[in-house]
Amino acid sequence: MKSINNMIANFKKYWFLITQIISRDFKRKYKRSVLGVVWSLLYPILMMSVMAVVFSHMFRFGTEGTNYLVYLMTGIIMWSYFSEATTGAMTSVVDNFTLINKVYIPKYVFPLAKCLFVGINFILTLIPWLAIIVLTLFGLGKYPASINFYYLVIPYIFFFFFLFTIGVGLILSCVSVFLRDVFYIYGIILTIWNYYTPVFYDLSILPEGLQRLFKFNPLYQFINSVRQIVLFGNCPSPLTLLILALIGCGTLGLGIIIFKKNQDKFIYYI
Repeated sequence: MKSINNMIANFKKYWFLITQIISRDFKRKYKRSVLGVVWSLLYPILMMSVMAVVFSHMFRFGTEGTNYLVYLMTGIIMWSYFSEATTGAMTSVVDNFTLINKVYIPKYVFPLAKCLFVGINFILTLIPWLAIIVLTLFGLGKYPASINFYYLVIPYIFFFFFLFTIGVGLILSCVSVFLRDVFYIYGIILTIWNYYTPVFYDLSILPEGLQRLFKFNPLYQFINSVRQIVLFGNCPSPLTLLILALIGCGTLGLGIIIFKKNQDKFIYYI
């Protein structure tokens, strides 16, 4: 608890530095880009369009009674945030070794800043996501999405999804300092994890035994909870919401413990 309080205090103290790192990442990402930040709006739409054509027409994937475009885009934007944020967080400490060697900076600032940076892009992608949801009410897709009061629960889900992502990012950024092979291994893990997460297919197409196994996937729990609201108008059960909170807080707590325990050794490896 003391470590967490210290990290919160340092977060406030080094907030200016965090904003500068985020600003640097924005400039680097959109340098010499004609459309710039607009790509954050276009990318999920283009990805959804391509995947919708491939999986709904070529492989005949679909979700009976629900709007497949919304189903697909919900999975894409949440998976994209997790994969991009954790990948960036994983390399953040090693990439900033020059700065770490020169001045004292809490090292967790770097993976945290990366998750926040990608989080801003994630918030921007919610604009086309919501637009697609509204357009389904006017004939986009075979079935309309649902707009209801349970949308107020979505920020709660996203908040613990964000904590879960930061926790994974802290663990990866720590491990990668000591084992650079993680840079390559994690790419393979993400590929497997992507297929383990029902982004483009419906879990119901799998055998019942596999369905139970796939439900242990934290990403499935977060994505499915949002889909329940926007596609079916159902609020996740109190138990599900509690589980999401435990996943988010538990993973963040584990990440903080691992990172805090090993951060003083980073200087010898980077």
